[in-house]
Amino acid sequence: MNQALERLKQTIHEHNLDLLYIDDPSLIGYFTDFESEPHERLLALFVLKDRAFLFTPFLEENDAHSVSSVPDILSYKDEENPWEIIQTKLISFNQSYQKIGIMENNLTVDRYNQLLSITDNPKTLDISNIIQSIQLIKSKTEFNKMVIAGKMADKALEIGINTLKVGISEQEVVAEIEFQLKKLGISEMSFQTMVLFGDHAGSPHGTPGARKLKDNELVLFDLGVIAEGYTSDVTRTFAFGEISSEAASIYDVVLKAQEKAQAAVKPGITTGVLDNIARTVIEEAGYGDYFTHRLGHGLGKTVHEYPSLSKGSTMEIKEGMCFSLEPGIYIENKIGVRIEDCVYVTSDGCIPFTHTPKKLTSITKK
Repeated sequence: MNQALERLKQTIHEHNLDLLYIDDPSLIGYFTDFESEPHERLLALFVLKDRAFLFTPFLEENDAHSVSSVPDILSYKDEENPWEIIQTKLISFNQSYQKIGIMENNLTVDRYNQLLSITDNPKTLDISNIIQSIQLIKSKTEFNKMVIAGKMADKALEIGINTLKVGISEQEVVAEIEFQLKKLGISEMSFQTMVLFGDHAGSPHGTPGARKLKDNELVLFDLGVIAEGYTSDVTRTFAFGEISSEAASIYDVVLKAQEKAQAAVKPGITTGVLDNIARTVIEEAGYGDYFTHRLGHGLGKTVHEYPSLSKGSTMEIKEGMCFSLEPGIYIENKIGVRIEDCVYVTSDGCIPFTHTPKKLTSITKK
């Protein structure tokens, strides 16, 4: 039995809803154990007070039956109108649909209108925050899957380090990492793999390109993999050869900020306090204006989930939460350093999912 789905069903009664509608594939995987990417086709989960059914493209029906924790599965062929089939199904339950729960943060206008047209032009309730709360605390099963994803992220870093040599491009390093991971059974990354050399790392969300690696500069890796439906996310910055004293000093500041924040993680502390711990280290070193993003974000089925560890945020950390801790310093067109681990909160601290050493490592290859 899918425990997350059982918690979702409680929402129906707590908010006096007639129906919940979800069409985010990652959430459908979370609530039904059926992982799929339907592309433009409609894949949706319908939850009523006393039942639930999964609506899939005909191409996915057999796969859904083999794994879904929701046994009632309805499908449609490409030449059929999916909303007509859904309407017939809903009518068969002989109930009204006056109040429906939807996820406003990802429901398209077209599907919203279609849903209203086949029901009773109902009132709607945004259940996005409810879904976030259900996902917030990870189960032991989820934790174990994220451990696997973390190990493969460490492996990706190892591959990337071994690929470095003078004259190789950022794009070539990315290609080698993803090629080698595919041979190990990893078919999908959590997000676009980032490998940035020297001055390119001065942009927090830089794009790998044709920039070639030179001696005596920093290399930033930001990457993650999807394993068994769960994500990882890690950032490490390495020295390729001998770097300047300024670069080494900036690295030490970021490392201190990251390690100090990670050491402070425990139930009861707030997200804003954790951000402030890391931010204060960087500000006191004179680089406050160059730490331009939040400290971290939640992750699980997707790489950016609730909560947000940002300046002034007040959420209390609880056992079982998973989130990133990734301070950075970015001086545009000159240098960028970021160090990141994602962690699982325990009763008295946290466990990182990635274990590649964070102490500044110098790689010497020609």
